[in-house]
This record gives sequence, structure tokens and C-alpha cells, in this order.
Amino acid sequence: MTRGGLRARRRVSDPEHRLYDLRVCIVYDCLFPYTIGGAERWYRNLAERLAASGHEVVYLTLRQWPRGERPDIPGVRVIAVGPRLELYANGRRRLLPPIVFGAGVFVHLLRRRRRYDVVHTASFPYFSVLAAALLRRYRLVVDWHEVWSRDYWREYLGRAGVVGWSIQRRCARVRQTAFCFSRLHANRLRELGLRGEPHVLEGEYAGPPGTAPLPAELVVVFAGRQIPEKQVPALVRALPRAQELVPGLRARIFGDGPDHARLLELVHELGLGGSVELPGFVAAGVVEAALRSALCLVLPSRREGYGLVVVEAAARGVPSVVVSGADNAAVELVEDGVNGFISPTAQPDDLAEAIARVHAGGDDLRRSTADWFRRNETRLSLAHSLETVLRAYETGVT
Repeated sequence: MTRGGLRARRRVSDPEHRLYDLRVCIVYDCLFPYTIGGAERWYRNLAERLAASGHEVVYLTLRQWPRGERPDIPGVRVIAVGPRLELYANGRRRLLPPIVFGAGVFVHLLRRRRRYDVVHTASFPYFSVLAAALLRRYRLVVDWHEVWSRDYWREYLGRAGVVGWSIQRRCARVRQTAFCFSRLHANRLRELGLRGEPHVLEGEYAGPPGTAPLPAELVVVFAGRQIPEKQVPALVRALPRAQELVPGLRARIFGDGPDHARLLELVHELGLGGSVELPGFVAAGVVEAALRSALCLVLPSRREGYGLVVVEAAARGVPSVVVSGADNAAVELVEDGVNGFISPTAQPDDLAEAIARVHAGGDDLRRSTADWFRRNETRLSLAHSLETVLRAYETGVT
């Protein structure tokens, strides 16, 4: 037994005396690239890095791939514990998939819980946390990408929001090693009654090193899911006013989701057919190329658990515009006037003014953004977060 109580089948010594060859079960109902988002990329990257470091990794998820196809993550065994299900309806998470997934996780762990040293799960959907907590034969690690307030639960589910909030609080109080990706959600987790202190993981960036910024084109970029919380229509509504301030400005909006049809309607209503591109989901290289030469990234979300795309933009010297809000942790990644601007609201005049400020900042702001990334590159890296996770696996810190 080790100091943290984990079993060791074999050990590989290194100068820091870290443990290797742990048996880790990662639990999340989505898998990149079949679904695309910050959490999906975090678990995909985490699984790959753990496997590359010599650990045995199993990834439990719902099936999202076509029948006859098998997901290919080097060194990782992907197991579907539930069928392919639509996760969203009208921009909201459906209730059935989390229940099915939680039941599948429970059955899997009931049969194989003695095989794992660590079960590392997303807090949401919550039923998988409760399933893992019931069958404890391992260290339970929980990532809290977001912690919703009572008010947001009520807005999201109406009167049933109190049930969602109560389940969230119950999950926060099970014995666990907890990770958050922002100070905002770490504070909320403490308020829910977490036992122990949450670890704040500031790094999810796994891309190439920072580069010198390219000259900016008069194009603003959005990349992400087009769901109500992202408030993507706000960018389209802001564009006419932004074009008055920055003549010739255009927008490229990547991604898809329930708001996509509304975006197409808005572009037509506002006569922006020649100024806005909506290519849907495209290859990562296409987004990368567009982002590198963009005037700025615009992320008008009212709710973000982290905001990885802000870091990805900064690595290329591209400033970001984000929106202030009680549920938006992405503001923690923007120093106003240093690597972008924080708009007070997502109203057209406010967003347009923030975009115009980026334009006025010119090359100096792009160089400042690149410098900001270089100063923060280590703490914002996935490798830095992975080291924190591994230490928690080994020492059992809670």
C-alpha cells in the first residue's frame, strides 16, 4: 500500500518518486470528437495523457458513434454503458440520458469496482457521481466544471429546479477529491458543504506553444456549441452597430446546435448575408486558421465553467471579448485591456463597443495578448493540471 492507500502492481521510479501504473476509470457521458465542448476535450486529453504515462485507463460513456465503429484513443479502453441517446431537447439537457448513464455506471462499477484504484468522474450528470459514491472501493475524484446557483436551477427547470439543486448539493457532500476549473465554482462548491478544500485546476490548454500574432483581418470569430447559454445571436445582433464603428467588419461563427436555425434567420432579417459565415462544425484546422488571423474571439456566453477557447485564442495573440455575468467563469481568463475586454452585457451596443476597442488596440493589443499567454502558459497548460491530478491520485489529498 502507498501513502494514499492505492494498490501498486508495479512501479516505475523517477526523480520525483511518482507512482505509475494506476488503474483509472474516467466517467463522462460524452466523448470527443463525437460531441464537442470543453469538458469533452478535457477528458479526452486526460485519458490520453494518463495512458501515455503508463496508467491503465478505462473511459465509460454513452455510445455516440455509429454501430460497427470503435472509438480510437491510444492506450484507452472505451466502454459504452448505455445506448446512443439525444442529450438535448430545445437547448436543454434531457432527463433520460443521465438516468440511463448513471444506471450503466452503477452496473459496471458493481461488477468491476475492485479493478480500479481511482474513479474520476464529471459532477454532471449527477447520477454517475451518486452511483460511484455508493460502490466505493477506490478513490473518488470529481470534476466540478460548473456549480449552478439556486436561481439558475430555477430558471433552467422552473419549480423542479429545487430538485436539481438538492441533487447537486448531495453530490457535493459525498466523500471525494474535488477539482474545479475556476475560482467562481470553487467558492460555490464550498458553500454547498464540500468536505475538504477543492483544488482549482487553471489549465486545460494542450495545444502548440504560443506564437507571434499574425496581422488581424476584419473578422470576429465565435467557436462553440450554439445553445441558449452561449448567446450567439447576440453577436449577430451586435454586428450592424460594430460595422458602423469598424467598417468592413465580418463574422465567422463555427459550430452547431439548437440556436443555429435562429442564427440563419437573424442573418437574413438583418441583411447580413455578405458579412456572416455559418459553416457549422468544421475540421479543427479550419477553426485554427480562422482564429489566428481574426481581429478577436467573441464569446458572448452568460454561463461558462472555464472558457478554454479564450486561452486558445491568446496563444495566437488574438484578444477575446467576453461578457460579465454571475455564472460566467470565462471572465477570470481576461484581463481587461491586456488580452481582451469584458463587455458589461451582451446587448448590441455593449458588444459592438468592446469589439471596437479591440480594433483600436491594434497590434499593441495583439502583442500584449501574446505576452499575457507567455506569462501564464505554464499554469494554463493541461500538463500542469495533470500533475496536480496525479498528485491527488497518489496522496489522497482532499
